[in-house]
Amino acid sequence: MAPLRAALLLLAAALCALALLAAAPASASRDLRPPRAGFVVRGRVWCDNCRAGFETSASTYIAGAKVRVDCKSKTTGAKTCSFEGHTDRTGTYNILVADEHEHELCESVLVSSPDKGCANVVAGRERAPVFLTSNNGVASNVRLANALGFQKDVALPRCAQILKMYQDEDDRV
Repeated sequence: MAPLRAALLLLAAALCALALLAAAPASASRDLRPPRAGFVVRGRVWCDNCRAGFETSASTYIAGAKVRVDCKSKTTGAKTCSFEGHTDRTGTYNILVADEHEHELCESVLVSSPDKGCANVVAGRERAPVFLTSNNGVASNVRLANALGFQKDVALPRCAQILKMYQDEDDRV
């Protein structure tokens, strides 16, 4: 009986040790994880060539558009930081934003268009919220923002046909 009791005690001790070892790396990895250096806010800027208020097959993307990422305090509304960037030849911007902004409201904001014929802001498409925290389950440090838009002063001639196509589609639904 004594050898059985000794074996059971040894087994119990081994199981306790394994349980402690299994728990230690999980908590240690959370505590030792290096903080993120920041985020990249990515989005596109488009030109509403049809003045439709949304992207169409006639929409183009604007190279050299100026975009800003602004953050403000959730409690006071005071601006806490701002980062600027420009779109590349594909109309895409990648703005590096330093630090964690879990307790702030951040958004991409249109600043200016280099295309003087497409420099009026599309109402409701001048800003897009972005969540700049690593505490939201997103593994990447890249945060995608909805497309931002400017519109032409005058719609292109082919837009009537394009917009009719959208209307015909709505009528079928």
